[in-house]
Amino acid sequence: MRPVEERRGAAGGGGAVRDRAPGLPARVGAFVLRTLRNEGRTIFVDPVRRLLRRGPAGLLLAGVAVGGVIFFHALAQRPAGADVVRAVGGVQGDLPLWLALLRTPVSLYVPALDLPVWAGITQLFLAFALAENSLGRARTLAVAYATTLAGTLTARVMIMAGPDRWGFGLPPEAGQVLDTGPSAAVVGLFTYISVVRRAPVVFLLTGGSMVWESIAKPNLAGREHLVAVAAAIVLGLLHGRRRPAWLPDPRSLLRRPKRSGPAGPAGPAGPGTVAAPDFGAPAAPSAAEMPSTWADGRVNMDI
Repeated sequence: MRPVEERRGAAGGGGAVRDRAPGLPARVGAFVLRTLRNEGRTIFVDPVRRLLRRGPAGLLLAGVAVGGVIFFHALAQRPAGADVVRAVGGVQGDLPLWLALLRTPVSLYVPALDLPVWAGITQLFLAFALAENSLGRARTLAVAYATTLAGTLTARVMIMAGPDRWGFGLPPEAGQVLDTGPSAAVVGLFTYISVVRRAPVVFLLTGGSMVWESIAKPNLAGREHLVAVAAAIVLGLLHGRRRPAWLPDPRSLLRRPKRSGPAGPAGPAGPGTVAAPDFGAPAAPSAAEMPSTWADGRVNMDI
């Protein structure tokens, strides 16, 4: 039998089998599906599994954030309550720096009154829930506060620069506009998770929407969102790197100091403590140097 006849297909009625490489659309589609599958596992499936193991405790930060936003939103519906909310959590560019820093943690729970609150609550809950079960509580709070603070401080620099500085500055009237509130923290958390977990689709959706917002509606909030995205990218790129030797470990501030006894060389040690060795005291004689009772008795008998 000739080689051509050996390559005949048995299932196709004797037709020749031709190997065709997948085209470009098929390869692009396979890449997109593979990327979406991987991101779905790292962004959603793994946190949900961790949440099922931890139970309701895994939604502590998300519940506190949603409860705080609902509380401040309901309080701001009354004239007297709106003044209280503004005095407690309202951050503006014309405030003294110490007062702005004091109000910034509370501003994470003060929603913008000109935006739909329930849509913002959904995004806030999802961001904090995913971050808490992916990063932990301490890192979630640190990223949320750092990105919000970065936007607040950068807005002050823009106002100080003035409107005629390379398109970067802002007019003095922008100092009377309230900051973004929890939206900067939401954008920062989504961006940080996408960088750490290597999720390009989530990163493009988050960063692209912020760029489109700043172009379609150029205002102070859009710029602060872009600053929050940039700060989250920097924090995500620094994730996992070794801490410099000159930088103190922040976890050491949370450790309880060891209990010790009263000061002084003669003071008794407290319970659970071990006395420090006294290097100035003479060393105890070894077993070879100590006199033996049997040897002393033998010498006396000889005498």
